[in-house]
Amino acid sequence: MIESNNTPELYIVGAGPGDVELITVKGYKILQQANVVLYDNLANKELLSITRDDCEKIYVGKQPYGKYTSQDEIHDLIKHYAFTKGKVVRLKGGDPFIFGRGYEEILFARQHGIETHFVPGISSMQASGFEDIPLTHRNISESIWVVTGTKKDGTLSADLRLAMQSNATVVIYMGMKKLNEIAATYTEAGKGFTPAAIIQHASLPNRKIAKGQIRDLPKIAIDGHFTHPAIIIIGAVAGLGS
Repeated sequence: MIESNNTPELYIVGAGPGDVELITVKGYKILQQANVVLYDNLANKELLSITRDDCEKIYVGKQPYGKYTSQDEIHDLIKHYAFTKGKVVRLKGGDPFIFGRGYEEILFARQHGIETHFVPGISSMQASGFEDIPLTHRNISESIWVVTGTKKDGTLSADLRLAMQSNATVVIYMGMKKLNEIAATYTEAGKGFTPAAIIQHASLPNRKIAKGQIRDLPKIAIDGHFTHPAIIIIGAVAGLGS
């Protein structure tokens, strides 16, 4: 049963790479109108202050080795609150359609008669510009490969070997657990000297960056106490500005 004649709606909103000022104007306005916000670890919690006092805010994070909200549970919450509260915002870090499972949630909502809306966000890879790493640069990199470091079955994506054959910038999400394997893959292919970088907490005051050759990145990560979430950028652009 729907309260106050609210239409069941789901807004998939990108929170951006961390800095609260990097959310889109549309995302900001939608948060002001939300009846319920489902948020996770990658969305800056300061964004919740944008909502009304009567907005219900529910944590649905997936912390590695810690508290875990399954995707099925998130789907159940979307359905429940859409039909009891009306306008539900699913606030996701970065852009929800770049390894954010946002489209899965949209499909689920549509299957249950819930009206859906998508509000893109700035992806964490775009925050590389704060570190003088352009994703493309004339005469150096003319394209970008964006790869997941860990597939659903836990293995490294085979697309990485395809990406290595080009001069494209390679951006790896969720790859910190596979950093040794990634470095070994490049080294075995004779590309261990390729410039690379790790960026953690992109766009935030506590952001960290490490640069070096991909073959040395695992040691650099250990020495610098880098953890996840972080993005890995591999290619000549990672050597610019050094």
